[in-house]
Formats: sequence, structure tokens, C-alpha cells
Amino acid sequence: MWAGPVLKILILGGTAEAVELGGQLVQDKRFHPITSLAGRTLSPAPSAGERRVGGFGGVDGLAAYLKAENIAAIIDVTHPYAARISGHAVEASVKAGRPLARYCRPTWQPTDADNWIKANSVEEAAEKVPPGCCVFVTTGRQELAPFWKRKDVWLLVRVIDPLKVAIDSERGIVIAARGPFSIESEIDLMGKHQITWLVSKNSGGPSTYAKIEAARALGLPVIMVARPKPIDDSGEQHDSIQGIIDWLERVVD
Repeated sequence: MWAGPVLKILILGGTAEAVELGGQLVQDKRFHPITSLAGRTLSPAPSAGERRVGGFGGVDGLAAYLKAENIAAIIDVTHPYAARISGHAVEASVKAGRPLARYCRPTWQPTDADNWIKANSVEEAAEKVPPGCCVFVTTGRQELAPFWKRKDVWLLVRVIDPLKVAIDSERGIVIAARGPFSIESEIDLMGKHQITWLVSKNSGGPSTYAKIEAARALGLPVIMVARPKPIDDSGEQHDSIQGIIDWLERVVD
């Protein structure tokens, strides 16, 4: 039985992998996982261990938290498009002198049967949508403005939490749902609304990949928003949760 000090591990979460990591660490008597959530999702998925909701107050606030709470290590398991908090984590880990690792979810890769149109930003994706089409937008509720400006298209928007503002049905429809989704349900959804284009971020992972498979099955083009460039490539990075755990074993040994 472990008789040493319990080590606090800060997990920057908000993803299925963060939930998985917290679930594994909470079973290890050596660790006390604290999962930090930004608080943007009203009903986040349940997570094991301690949970913290809300921002830190920038780099200095996060560094101060790491010191005040005697955090042994920080693990960034945020969404691939959460570039700001990932950048803050890198700087704060240096300021506080705490080891940091980042989980990098593998990207989706197109097959020969896919028709992907690359966009470097959500704004560029909105510009590339052809006039007069019915487009399925899955980029998240915080980045819908460029699409609502397109008054020449009809939008099917899917978000995790319902929007606070009602949408004119002539402009589109908003549905609130959380993955994972099945290929069959995605095909039915796109068929029901006569979708002709899909817009997606290259989030990776299995939870929302069915929409990509559905678009492939229906022969629909996909405007794929590329991931932001990494703010710092020098830190420890792993593409599996087991790799993260192996890293943690090394740094706290």
C-alpha cells in the first residue's frame, strides 16, 4: 500500500480523454487528480476526482494556483482548438517550475472517398460555403457569427448547450446534442434537412467522427477547419492517455 505523500495533479480538461485520465488517476493512491473546466459548457460530462470550474486569471493566475495548491504536475488535455489555455499552461508551468505534458489527439485523415476542402479558420470556412446550399455547421456555439452573416445559405447548427437567442426558421435550425453519434443517425439527420455541405473542425477522436463517415456515405463535401498552430512545440507531448500516464510515472518517481 502506498504510504508516501499524495500528489496533486492538475488536469486541464473538457474532453473525453480528460475524463478517462482522471478516472485512471483517481484509482492510484499516489495521485489526487483535479480536473479544471473553463465553465463554458452548462452540463459537462461527469469526471472522477476533484473538479474546479472557471478561469485562473491568465498566466500569472495559473502559476499562482500551481504554487498555492502545491500541484506536482500539470497535464493539458483540453480540446485541440483551445489554443489560449494551452499557451497559458506552457508559460505558467515555467513560471511555477512544474512539469507539463500535453495530450495531442490524433487528427482525422481523409480517405480516397472523402471530399475535403481545407480552411485555415472558421471565418474562411464560412466564406467557402457556396450560395444557396444547406450546410451542417458543427464548429461550436462560440464561432457561429461568420455563418449567420451568410444570409444566402440555410444552416443546420449543432451545439452541446442550447443557444440563448431564438433563430428564424427560414435561416436555419439549431439542435443541442452531445456525442457520440452513430453513422445511421447522422445520415438520417443530414437527409432529413437536405444537407449539401458539412463544416467541421478536425477535432479527431471517435465521439463525432460519424458525421465525417456520414458525409462520405452521402457523397457530401466537407469544409475542414485546420487546427491552430501549436503555441509551443518544445514541451512533452503524447498522442495516447497511456503515454501521458507513463510520463507522469517518470516525472514523479
